[in-house]
Amino acid sequence: MQVIVPGRAERYALRLVAYAPNGARLGTLPHHLGFEVGTPLNDVPSLKLSYPAAGVGSDWLATPVEIAVEYAVDGGQWVEPDGGRFLLIKRGSDSTDQSGARTFELPGWAWQLRKLVMYAGGVMVEGKRLFSAVTPGALLRTLVQEAQARGAVPGLSIDFTSTHDSAPGTPQPWDVNKLLTLELEPGIDLLTLLINLSEQGVLDWTMSGRTLRVYREGTTLGRQLGTGGSPVELRLGRDIDEAPDSATLEDFATAILIRGEKGLAVEVTNPSAVAPWGRWEATQSQGGVSDQGTAILLGQNALERASRERAQLTRGIRFEAARFLPFARYRPGDFIKAPGDGGQMQVLRVRQITLSVDGDGALSGNLVLNDRFLEREIKLARQAAGILAGGIGSGGTGSTPAPEPGGRAPAKPQGLIVNAAAFIDETGTARGQITATWSPVIADPAGVAIEVDAYELYARENNAGGIWHQIAVTEGATASYSPLRVGVEYAFKVRAVADVVRGEFSDQTILLVPDDTTPPPVPSTPALMSRLGVIHVSWDGLGSAGESMPLDFDRVLVWMKAPADPGSTLVDYLQGAGVVVIGDQPYGADREIWLTAVDRSGNESAPSGVMTIATAPLVDTDVIGEVISGANIVDGSITASDKIVGNSITAGLIQALAIQAGHIAANAVTADKIEAGAVNASKLTATAIDGKTITGAILRTSESNPRVQIGSGGLEAFNSVGLRTVHINSSTGQFSMQTAAAGARVHLDVAGLRAYNSSGVLTTQLNASTGEFDVVGRIRSGISGPRLVINPNYGVDPEIRFYENETEYHYITSWVSGDNALQMGSVIANDRKGLVTLSGDGVDLLVTNGAGTSAVAGLRIRESTGISFTGKIGTTANGAITRGFASFPANALGSIGYGFTFSGTAVVVTTMFNIFGPHAVSVNSRNNSGFGFDTYPSPPGAAYDVMFWAWNQ
Repeated sequence: MQVIVPGRAERYALRLVAYAPNGARLGTLPHHLGFEVGTPLNDVPSLKLSYPAAGVGSDWLATPVEIAVEYAVDGGQWVEPDGGRFLLIKRGSDSTDQSGARTFELPGWAWQLRKLVMYAGGVMVEGKRLFSAVTPGALLRTLVQEAQARGAVPGLSIDFTSTHDSAPGTPQPWDVNKLLTLELEPGIDLLTLLINLSEQGVLDWTMSGRTLRVYREGTTLGRQLGTGGSPVELRLGRDIDEAPDSATLEDFATAILIRGEKGLAVEVTNPSAVAPWGRWEATQSQGGVSDQGTAILLGQNALERASRERAQLTRGIRFEAARFLPFARYRPGDFIKAPGDGGQMQVLRVRQITLSVDGDGALSGNLVLNDRFLEREIKLARQAAGILAGGIGSGGTGSTPAPEPGGRAPAKPQGLIVNAAAFIDETGTARGQITATWSPVIADPAGVAIEVDAYELYARENNAGGIWHQIAVTEGATASYSPLRVGVEYAFKVRAVADVVRGEFSDQTILLVPDDTTPPPVPSTPALMSRLGVIHVSWDGLGSAGESMPLDFDRVLVWMKAPADPGSTLVDYLQGAGVVVIGDQPYGADREIWLTAVDRSGNESAPSGVMTIATAPLVDTDVIGEVISGANIVDGSITASDKIVGNSITAGLIQALAIQAGHIAANAVTADKIEAGAVNASKLTATAIDGKTITGAILRTSESNPRVQIGSGGLEAFNSVGLRTVHINSSTGQFSMQTAAAGARVHLDVAGLRAYNSSGVLTTQLNASTGEFDVVGRIRSGISGPRLVINPNYGVDPEIRFYENETEYHYITSWVSGDNALQMGSVIANDRKGLVTLSGDGVDLLVTNGAGTSAVAGLRIRESTGISFTGKIGTTANGAITRGFASFPANALGSIGYGFTFSGTAVVVTTMFNIFGPHAVSVNSRNNSGFGFDTYPSPPGAAYDVMFWAWNQ
């Protein structure tokens, strides 16, 4: 039982104070005829005021002025709350009013932020101003400082920085997972930007007087005051006197068709939704979405927002008795405990505080509250907006690969940020989805303008030896992709492509893809029954609102405790509708029993309703545990019809061998007469169960691990530490297996096949959805003899070997000392091998010695030196070709040998080098191994070279 503490009602008062524009305090406005102030979260407050022409301070209201609303508690200090400063920029009056009263509608001081706009400057892309991977503080300070340098809104002050928010005492660093990469149109104003960023879940903001304060979302303006030892609790009859609720099912749907780009059409359904009129359908067009997983995620978000009544909760404040007063104990953004839909106490978020004072000073007011469902809808809407628009995500650092050769390459993209989310696929498995955004590339590395045709986004699991995969090609500066594995850290990089030339990769961004964090619905309240001295716990398989469990539902846990005990005990679980039997409980002792639901990601729901029950004794207490022998019972004195209470005789009270088969009527013992657990393997004879069917039971090899179990959820196997290693799902027919929870292990499920080494690094992956097969390490087609081996030396440059026998092999390798090259080599025979080397510098086609260090014959092609070859071309029998040169001293003649013997006399063409003037060379003798020559008119007087070509016709 919970006791409502009345406490002592505190006096609460509001007043109005006038200030000069951007100036000092003028004084109070005591003669108002009534006012109403509304302060919403992350929006502009408002004030409505009526004031007589003759009232004190009325002359101030005839000119532009600022008005502050202040509160005081129990005669204490007057305080101006956040959002309590207003601008008098609009007034009205009625000439027939004898009092000369005037009415004023004042927006909050934050309204003035719409008069601070962004000009062109910095980096401009197609007329838009570019901000790459900046914090919210850096973006907002840039706008404010530039505008105030032009003289705009001089009264505004800010107390956040580029690195930290406005949190009092200890400012918080900006969230690195919510950096901004944006293209903003010049002319956007600061107020619009603040509202947009708060709607995207990037930040919270408010005004404190004339100071703009900006916070990390959900921190300073999201205090958790509804839980803990001293919660803020607004109770009906004490703090609250009105609690109107309005709800609608107009936007309800159970299926939605998502239509994306390139003909993409994906249907998403919600089997958990309660549909009183059957299936209701909706459609949603999502421009820019071409990835199926992204479409599923957007559809699930939309359906979750449309799967329940949309309720608005308004709670009237009872100032004369309230223990907790607005602004003093809570403010917009805080989570407090208050009556929710139906009057049940819930933790709700304050979305707006509205206070009114009439002409006599009487106070009234109300709160607009959001329950957890509506707060989640807001988060889902923010997530969808971020996926479609991009611009918010996590930034990081990484490698900088060299640009590819070719024409003019684009510069590397800047400001890559990635945002990740989890969704549940059609099999009930949690998958990851990402949206990446970067700054458009408009120039090459030298700064010269360039037109980019496309961007290529790559990703890999962030571990040693991970393989990069191209996951998206897009024309714009944002892309989405799914599915990814949840709970895994990925690296991402992007590069631009211009006229088929690929630029340098961006810095890498490292991001952990989150797992699903949404718990299943709260289970329905269990039904309890005490029978045969044990407790039967029944569950109908539904949620507390009558909804079905979601696709990723795993089980409900059955909890029990004595009412006075501080802790509870997990006694069993169910994987679907069914019954759990709890034994060994003392007679007459109350037991509280409830359920929680758990999904495949381990998320656990809030508890169900609690039921209480106690086991009752079957007979009077003076014979409990005693044995009544047949000798003490008069023949015929006990008849089943009227002397024995149903189920009052249990197996433990019957003497061994007292009942024999001849005393039992045919078909007298049925399944419902046997106590749970009473029949085990030791009680059954061979072939006792034969040719029959057992329905609705859980069969397991042991109560503890390791065990194999067959139940409503399917077939499961657990190892000695309780890890489920095998699962065949009875509802979907899907199979999953894992050999261990960590370290060296193998996983097989609907996602595919994965293997990990002892360090937990993914080494083998077969992706079921894409068909891609990745292997880290060595692959062999055989153990010995002729075989293929890939990556024989894992950890160095890749290589493929083609073995002819145990030790000799041909190969293709990227390991070429000193070169960025690819090389193919043959088996060594007679200290010779064939060698082909390809690189950016040229091509070699050679016959070398066995070590590959000396060329015997072959061809070399270089951009700088052209084509050169070693040895002869052709054969001596059918037209070999050779060439060479020889050097001679001054005044000397001689002959030149070919280095081999032609099959016949070769034709020779010669010329001279290094000699200028009237000299020529001519062949004066030749044979199949060389030739002699002469010079004209005489041997040169300086050293010279003779170059020749010789071929056999």
